[in-house]
Amino acid sequence: MIGDPSLIFLDEGAVVEACILNTTNGPIYIGKNAEVMEGSMIRGPFALGDGAQVKMGAKIYGPSSIGPECRVGGELSNSVLQGFSNKGHDGFLGNSVLGEWCNLGADTNTSNLKNTYGEVQAWSYSENAVVRTGQQFCGLIMGDHSKSGINTMFNTGTVVGVCANVFGGGFPPKHIPSFSWGGADGFQEHTLAKAIETARLVMARRHVQLSLQEAAILEQVFTATKGQR
Repeated sequence: MIGDPSLIFLDEGAVVEACILNTTNGPIYIGKNAEVMEGSMIRGPFALGDGAQVKMGAKIYGPSSIGPECRVGGELSNSVLQGFSNKGHDGFLGNSVLGEWCNLGADTNTSNLKNTYGEVQAWSYSENAVVRTGQQFCGLIMGDHSKSGINTMFNTGTVVGVCANVFGGGFPPKHIPSFSWGGADGFQEHTLAKAIETARLVMARRHVQLSLQEAAILEQVFTATKGQR
């Protein structure tokens, strides 16, 4: 422990062994039945949700927040993962936000700073265009149920929609519409029925059932974003 040990809170059933926890810049919260595996290094402020896991040797910089039942490994900085999403392997995720049920393949990396050190631009759904963010650091924004294959590279300010599947070499576009399937070499539309079936299988692995309401929401997103694909 580095810093004030009173700023470390372990909920019931939490397991933290052979790790380095640093509260110099903020508190560290480990949720109920969550686990921080051996060799991990965490700098607060940091929150790990119930039932979530930090994999062996992970390097995490705050402020970061990991939702319930997530799996996190590699290097992570100033990022938010909502519930049931995975970044379980090596690779860097910085200044990013992942929705629920996302999965980043092994060695997926995000750029959070331009080589010019200039302001990052990103896709805006409200403006239906690329806009200035006012931020020098901005990584990946990914919607629910989206995934990346191994060794995927995301450029600064990349915005990925819902139920997208991104893979292949090179940098894919900075705006990847919902229900897109492909990468730098091009995309095709991801079939709604197949996307819902995948979501159902993914959720079942965590003992969660895809409800009729959730399926209807995905169908609505599919229809609403059709013009972007």
